[in-house]
Amino acid sequence: MSNLTLAIDDELLRDARIKALRDGTSVNEICRRAIEQYVGQASKGEQLAARLRASFALAKRAPAGSGPAWPGREAIYAERMDELDRRRSK
Repeated sequence: MSNLTLAIDDELLRDARIKALRDGTSVNEICRRAIEQYVGQASKGEQLAARLRASFALAKRAPAGSGPAWPGREAIYAERMDELDRRRSK
């Protein structure tokens, strides 16, 4: 395990030590968790970017007009009402 030297304002470090003591932890643990969170966020960002690139690549390969066009809310509602009317009339 590596050691790290930080330059932190004396008052800030004192306040951090007091808060860490109250919380039952240490400044070292707080720093370690902050770095883990920072690295995890970077990894999540990289994963999201990879997913977006894959989605765009897939969209580029799909031919234009390859699926049905969106008929609109009113058309879907009318279709659903017609279906319900047919069921009721049986």
